[in-house]
Formats: sequence, C-alpha cells, structure tokens
Amino acid sequence: MITKIETKHPVVFLTIDDGNIKTPESVKLMTDYDYPASLFLTKNTIADNPAFFDAFKAQGSLVENHTVTHNINMVRQWGYQQQLNDIVGMQDYAFQHYGRRPALFRPPGGAYSNVMRQAVAAAGMKAIITWEAKANAGKMDYQVGNSLRPGDIVLMHFRAEFAADFAAFRAAQLAAGLEVVLLEDFLGVA
Repeated sequence: MITKIETKHPVVFLTIDDGNIKTPESVKLMTDYDYPASLFLTKNTIADNPAFFDAFKAQGSLVENHTVTHNINMVRQWGYQQQLNDIVGMQDYAFQHYGRRPALFRPPGGAYSNVMRQAVAAAGMKAIITWEAKANAGKMDYQVGNSLRPGDIVLMHFRAEFAADFAAFRAAQLAAGLEVVLLEDFLGVA
C-alpha cells in the first residue's frame, strides 16, 4: 500500500478517480498543462463512453484499476472471490479498451484489507495506491501539513468541479515548486 513516495526529488503525482463526468474541458486542461495522471477508472462509470479516455492516454496518462462497481463497502461486505471478480473485471475491461492491464489499484473509498491485498496481487497488480492530499470543491485538503510536499500523491475526481479542483491543484503544485510526473514512471510499472 502506497500513500506517498519517499523522495527528495521535487515531484508530485496526480491521480484522478472514477470517470463519472466526462468533459472536453478536463482533457483540455490536462493537455494544455501537460500533466500526466494515473486515472483510476471504474468500469460502471466509463462504460457509456470508454473512448473518451483515449485523449488522456494520448497526452501521457495511464488507466489504472478502481473496480467494476465502485462498491465502497466491498472490504466489509465481500469475501475474497467477490473482490477478486470485481477487480479482475476491471483489469479485463481496461486491457480490452486501452491495451494495457493496470499495474496499480485504488480501493473505492480508500478502505482496504488483507483479503483485498491478496485479491489485488492475484489480479496481477503491483500496488494499492491511496493519497495524502486531495483537490476537492475547488480547494486542497491535506492529511499531513498544509501544502504539497515532494512525493505526495494527490487525489482528484472526474466531476463537475474538475476545473476548480485542477486550478487548486495547479496553484498548490506551483507554490510548492513541484513537477507533475507519472506515478507509474516513478515506480517503474508503466
């Protein structure tokens, strides 16, 4: 489980979840600023337009696994096989639509367990990724401190507030003097 990358390099990692709201503005912002991101997508939220995320791939982002159903209670409600099925279902879907099996997993809601760790490993992924900072409702929230630090993993979502969240992230990133780099490249799992 990775929440932050311990590094002295002035880098920050942007991750964007779910895929509910698909706007040309989100693609434009990511492309204009050349920010690669790890896209933790959920099959049930992207199945209506999976091709939308090809534009993010073209600008350097990668699709990762956030399950088929986004059941935030899966750790408490489901055993190993149900969790594995939900995770593998997204692995297969990502490969079918984006040509790559995800290497990273983000649990819905951030909760995980030893059973989930086993399912993630059995599905062939390298790590469970959480976060220490998030852009939400047009502002930054930090679990530690009050600014971005080298190695922070930042959570955003594909939602109506994308532009405001992106602006908050960009301001924090620039204020901290950090470069946005792809988490998968830094971990060697791209």
